[in-house]
Amino acid sequence: MRSETAQVAVQVSGLVKRYGNKTAVDGLDLEVRPGAVTAVLGPNGAGKTTTIETCEGYRRPDAGTVRVLGLDPVADATELRPRIGVMLQSGGVYSGARADEMLRHVAKLHAHPLDVDALIERLGLGSCGRTTYRRLSGGQQQRLALAMAVVGRPELVFLDEPTAGLDPQARRSTWDLVGELRKDGVTVVLTTHFMDEAEQLADDVAIIDGGRVIAQGSPEELCRGGAENTLRFTGRPGLDVASLLKALPMDTLAVELTPGTYRITGNVDPQLLATVTSWCAQHGVMPDGISVERHSLEDVFLELTGKDLRS
Repeated sequence: MRSETAQVAVQVSGLVKRYGNKTAVDGLDLEVRPGAVTAVLGPNGAGKTTTIETCEGYRRPDAGTVRVLGLDPVADATELRPRIGVMLQSGGVYSGARADEMLRHVAKLHAHPLDVDALIERLGLGSCGRTTYRRLSGGQQQRLALAMAVVGRPELVFLDEPTAGLDPQARRSTWDLVGELRKDGVTVVLTTHFMDEAEQLADDVAIIDGGRVIAQGSPEELCRGGAENTLRFTGRPGLDVASLLKALPMDTLAVELTPGTYRITGNVDPQLLATVTSWCAQHGVMPDGISVERHSLEDVFLELTGKDLRS
């Protein structure tokens, strides 16, 4: 958890939500910074969907508090809803409504909506504007749901799996749109099953498991602190790895993977790199192809949860 006292866009404290005898969310704490893109990640059943739906005002907490833009999503729903955008997996669209008329209807509910025609063009919905929702492809339904979430110029937008089912070009257009929302100062909270999407878009990542936030920070912070890194280099075969290991910090591993190829695993920082190159110089070794491989967000997620994001 972050300890800053600065205003937050979403503040969740001690959230508990039960369904019968099952506790879906168990004392969860979450902060979302204003103007940032926050990705909420978690394996299926972790509690992320219930948490987001509670923030959107669709579920009432059994315990704890939730504040979105300083308001209670349930008690202050009338005041809050014009200020937020919500993209649901189901789309929230009447099955018989045409795509363009539904988007224009939503736009009219807001005082200063985006240009609908430009948004339709931007998200590639021009060819299906007169098509009823139930006849749209999954990807078209997804793009329409995204358009409906952002057309009202919300201060904060919740995006549930915004690129699920999209082709690469539409996915990239969605990423660009999220980037533009950030530039305009819009706070974005998104869930995704694509780890590269979280790494590409998110300023902050919250990992949920077992109904709690088990880690939160920027992708760089999580990757730096959540797992070991690897340094690789090549040299002449048969180096005295045991001698090298003695020069390195404790909890560091050094092995010769194949003749002349070496891997060092641990807290790879500038000091460790300097130690390795110094050892090589002392032993007349010219290290070649030195590379540092930092663990990805997916590595950290697996380490923390023991599960794949799609599990």
